[in-house]
Amino acid sequence: MTDPEAAPTPAPDRIVTVPNALSVLRLVLIPVFLWLLLVEKADGWAFAVLIFSGVSDWLDGKLARLLDQSSRIGALLDPAADRLYIVIIPLAFGVREFIPWWLIGIIIGRDVLLFATAPLLRSRGVLALPVLYIGKAATFALMSAFPWLLAGQLDPVSGFAYPIGWAFMIWGVGLYLWSFVLYWYQTILVMRHMPSRRQADTSPDSRV
Repeated sequence: MTDPEAAPTPAPDRIVTVPNALSVLRLVLIPVFLWLLLVEKADGWAFAVLIFSGVSDWLDGKLARLLDQSSRIGALLDPAADRLYIVIIPLAFGVREFIPWWLIGIIIGRDVLLFATAPLLRSRGVLALPVLYIGKAATFALMSAFPWLLAGQLDPVSGFAYPIGWAFMIWGVGLYLWSFVLYWYQTILVMRHMPSRRQADTSPDSRV
């Protein structure tokens, strides 16, 4: 399913690169994080995994540009890892009762409804919408909120980490919802002003 926030960019067909290895490692760490948080209740180690994942997320983009190792698969892996983290971490936090389920429903529901734009866009021959910086800011805020909220469960730093985590969470959810409205507005504009692929294929110009 096409992610409307992951607009494809031309890149070499390379698979084995340092940035791709970091993205795969982030994906592999998801079950490790869940095991640490939900089974072992090792919040400190789970926090360390989140910090490493966040640093590697920042690092893979920097290395892709620095080493000239951008690739098509990397352009898919990185946002896919972000989406999985944004879905799985809130669910895990809900199980541990760190955040309320209604807030989790807003975060996950937004992504589900945004994915619903993909078949509409494809019907107009559009694979993805242009990436909005407000969407990037929303992802950054949410990904920043998660480790702070988890740190809020650790006694030495809970006093200041917990409110910082909630500040990032409120900011991130607000931007997340606003970017959702903007993406759907763009989708409506595409549907109104671009002909469907079937209409385009049967138009007189297409038969010349």
